[in-house]
Amino acid sequence: MLEGIKVLCHSSIKFDKGQVIYFDPYKINENYNDADVIFVTHSHYDHFSEEDILKVKKETTKIVVPEDLYDRSTELGFDERDILVVKPNEEYIVNNIKFKTIPSYNINKNFHPKSNNWVGYIITIDNVSYYIAGDTDITEENKKVKCDVAFVPIGGTYTMTAEEAANLVNEIKPKIAVPIHYGLIVGTKEDEEVFKSLVNENINVEVCNI
Repeated sequence: MLEGIKVLCHSSIKFDKGQVIYFDPYKINENYNDADVIFVTHSHYDHFSEEDILKVKKETTKIVVPEDLYDRSTELGFDERDILVVKPNEEYIVNNIKFKTIPSYNINKNFHPKSNNWVGYIITIDNVSYYIAGDTDITEENKKVKCDVAFVPIGGTYTMTAEEAANLVNEIKPKIAVPIHYGLIVGTKEDEEVFKSLVNENINVEVCNI
């Protein structure tokens, strides 16, 4: 299920599965200009990074963004027909990829207000569903997620802690859990170990080249 998938750093993820898909490209080390689709969860600099989007964007790249990023996407040279603006709790198709949007927000801190309508994504490729949570706490919405693979933030401060992320994973029961959003701005290798230790043994925890 993880073949062709890498966590590049932080919350930056690359899928190479027939199409090249990036989530929140950040700290890209050179100009690849290979993206078929870019998904962005929200507008913070470490998730919507203009510099890094331009390193993966090509002429035909589609970008999927929350409402508050439409204008900034046009400023980066995306044609309006290549920008898909999304809202939480909806279903969409881009480049024949089916996906759903899950609200992504904080419940006990103010960094990611629910009112901003920022999102996580559940995308389905080859009959496998992947949940990319975005910057979020445990919410009523994400406790209902059904997926095969869950990419969840564990670094704390701005998102769930490792303990909270393990609790969410144990509740939604994916086949595989992948920790993200640690090791660069917040979170440490110790958080990864805590997460691994608390996830139920019937769920595989994989670290994808972070």
